[in-house]
Parts: sequence; structure tokens; C-alpha cells
Amino acid sequence: MKRGKKYVEAAKNIDRATLYDSTEAVSLVKKSAVAKFDETIEAHIRTGCDGRHAEQQIRGAVALPHGTGKTVRVLVFAKGDKVNEAQAAGADFVGGEELIPKIQNDNWFEFDVVVATPDMMGVVGRLGRVLGPKGLMPNPKAGTVTMDVAKAVQEIKAGKIEYRLDKTNIIHVPIGKASFTEEQLADNFQAIMDAIVKAKPATLKGQYLKSITLASTMGPGVKLSTAKYNG
Repeated sequence: MKRGKKYVEAAKNIDRATLYDSTEAVSLVKKSAVAKFDETIEAHIRTGCDGRHAEQQIRGAVALPHGTGKTVRVLVFAKGDKVNEAQAAGADFVGGEELIPKIQNDNWFEFDVVVATPDMMGVVGRLGRVLGPKGLMPNPKAGTVTMDVAKAVQEIKAGKIEYRLDKTNIIHVPIGKASFTEEQLADNFQAIMDAIVKAKPATLKGQYLKSITLASTMGPGVKLSTAKYNG
């Protein structure tokens, strides 16, 4: 794959054989984000878990101290008083049964997170086939199935993100934008790592975190030492 000039230049500053500490890694990734837009910086964490076993599934949510730098669009499935509560809290879309054909048939996905009250999960469950593969299915572990829809919406808007294993047992999470300061990125990264270290399954044998890489949208990856997180 042919890489652009900017990528090649940025990659020169990064030693692929070195495992950096988080401070150095954040600094290098920020410097290598040279695209014309404000790139997202992501952490890619490869685990030793086997997500096929329910007890080794990792899924949860963490509030980033400085948010994600992205405007998050929230859809809430609710009824009765909860509709007004969700709207007052700043939800972008609120509805019920009437949204199903819109999502299923019209392929409407103008939202980033879905929140639902428990009494709406029967309705939302019918969308499992379309929401599931996109990682949009509400889940009690991530705090997106709750009666307190106002709190859920406010936390998501303030920078609460969900983390979960993908099919290859890797967790992909944003830690902010290239325009953030190094301190903001480091704080966000630390908050994510604290949550993931706490989420280590009790049944896991062997190494928990195999590798951690930070990368901006268009930039090269920087590998981190996993030693302090595997203690």
C-alpha cells in the first residue's frame, strides 16, 4: 500500500521496535497527526481474552475527563414522561415503535448512541439484527438501558464512551482529537486504561493486554509498553 508523503514523514519519528510509555506515545501521535482536518486519536488494545466465552466478554463505559471532542448524536427509545425527560436532557431523537420502520426499511442511522428504558427493550430487540452488528444495541453494562434517561444522555454528551471487544478481541476507543493538549489526551487515555484494567475477567489465564497502539485517523501507529497495565 502506497503511503502519502505526510505519513512517511510522520512515520520517520516513530521507532517501530520501541515500546513507548504513554506520555511519549501521546506526544508522538499528536505530532504525527498532520492531516488538514482535526484527526481523532484512538487507542487499539489487543487482549488475551476470548470473547466467545461469556465470562471473558469485556464491555462497559467510561467518562473521559475531557470528552471526545466530537458531537455525539443520541437516540432514546422511551415512552410517557421519559420522552420529555430525554428531550430536556438534550437527546437528538426520541421515539418508540414508529422509529422501527425508519431504521429497518429506510436505513436511517443518523445517531451515534442508542439509549432505551427497560420497558422499551422489547421494541428495540426487534432491531437487534441491524443495531447489533453496528455496535449500537443498548446494553445495561454500558449504562444505555436505564430508567434514568436524562442522566444517560447528559453523560454521553459530556464524553462517556463505551468500550467492548470486537470479533478479534481488540478494543478500539477514541481518546480525543489531535487539537487536544497532550495533557488532555493523556488524562483521557489513563481513564480508559484504568477502566479496562478493572474489567479484567477473573477467569482469564495468561496475559491480559497483549498490545496497545495509539494512532490518529491518518497517521502511523505508536506502540506502548503494556507492562504497567498487566501487573
